[in-house]
Amino acid sequence: MSSLIIASCVILCCSFSSSFRLEKLGALKWDKVVHGNQAWRLITCIWLHAGVIHLLANMLSLIFIGIRLEQQFGFSTLSVPFCSGSVLSSLFIQRSISVGASGALCGLLGVMLSELLTNWTIYTNKAEALITLTVSIVINLAVGIFPHVDNFAHIGGFLTGFLLGFVLLLCPQFGWVGRKHLPAGARVTSKHKAYQYLFLVITMVLLIVGFTVGLVMLFRGENGHDHCSWCHYLSCVPTSKWHCGN
Repeated sequence: MSSLIIASCVILCCSFSSSFRLEKLGALKWDKVVHGNQAWRLITCIWLHAGVIHLLANMLSLIFIGIRLEQQFGFSTLSVPFCSGSVLSSLFIQRSISVGASGALCGLLGVMLSELLTNWTIYTNKAEALITLTVSIVINLAVGIFPHVDNFAHIGGFLTGFLLGFVLLLCPQFGWVGRKHLPAGARVTSKHKAYQYLFLVITMVLLIVGFTVGLVMLFRGENGHDHCSWCHYLSCVPTSKWHCGN
């Protein structure tokens, strides 16, 4: 819990409301990354926030989402989806800046989902855990359809966290954990199930291919909308109450 407080304090020190100031301090902006050789913005944008409400929402999410992961896997888990949403955001949002840690926080939701699936056999209340987590994911991604919310960062963070969870958060089976209490000569259960190793291999390939393709497209200056004409609806759905600008 103490490490969550430290992380929240670091984020607190980097909250500004001026777009000009945010851009100067490292907000994510496509032309700066691609044409200005400022790839570091893919990371610095996560530590900046567009105002107090934006900051508080992310701090509360970090506390509620991160507590379980930190207790079970340690503080290093919170850095798993560190800059996971920035690449996808850069490919699809090229005319405005993007800031905030919500993409990484959605990555933590992805981590929790993959951890639940890969360690499925050691959970007791499987259905309850899956339903609760699914509802949380749907709500967080649904918020992104409102204007001025970078849902591409949310989606990119969630997908990357989901895949990384299969790689980094494998839990040993109960038979392995309790092996030291077995009598001599007893049959020892394997540390991990075969499906856990299968998930690990598949997701490693997907991660490497996905990040490679995304970074190549980004630094070639490509626009993600040229390859997906309907993807703009993932970040903003126009209604009678609001319109989705460029």
